[in-house]
Amino acid sequence: MSLFEQLHPEWQVVLGKFHTDIDRIDSLIDSNSVTPTYSNIMRVFAQPISQIKVVIVGQDPYPGVGQAQGLAFSVTSEVLPASLKNIFRELGDDLKLAERINGDLNDWAQQGVFLLNRVLTTTPGESLAHADYGWQKITSEAAQVLGKRKSVAILWGKTAQELKIHFDSALTIESAHPSPLSAYRGFFGSKPFSRTNALLISRGLTPIIWA
Repeated sequence: MSLFEQLHPEWQVVLGKFHTDIDRIDSLIDSNSVTPTYSNIMRVFAQPISQIKVVIVGQDPYPGVGQAQGLAFSVTSEVLPASLKNIFRELGDDLKLAERINGDLNDWAQQGVFLLNRVLTTTPGESLAHADYGWQKITSEAAQVLGKRKSVAILWGKTAQELKIHFDSALTIESAHPSPLSAYRGFFGSKPFSRTNALLISRGLTPIIWA
């Protein structure tokens, strides 16, 4: 399937005006040398809009071969990237739980957490190789759509915080990025998981089971 065809029908409607842009990006991608794999590039958009209640924004896919799977920060490999290790450390501290070891975050997605990277593809072994492909236009529109639906936004780092204009400030949780270079500058101790659940409960929504 083409990239546009990988979108859930609800996303095809709201992103229809970007069909040409998505097709152009599609033409730039070498399906044999891209991460995540071609069939997973639009995986986050397989999630229906109507089920989304939380948005977590990442930068671009993990460049390691076989790591990225189309959901920001999520991996299927047993070896956890450093940023994800820090996310799980904060999760354990925040919710007073044993530290999570399963890096596959599909269980979050199934509960309505939209794990969106600003740029959806890269070349294996190279970060931000596709930063100029035009993905930001698509992902900004997605943020705007979800902001209008009063989704809770978790924005870690400057790249993610570029999208805060699209979200209700009362429903936005910001901090430094969880990477080892910045986690000690405000990510640790920011309690994003408990704060998100408190916001969901205040709106009569089911909290996320993060563990």
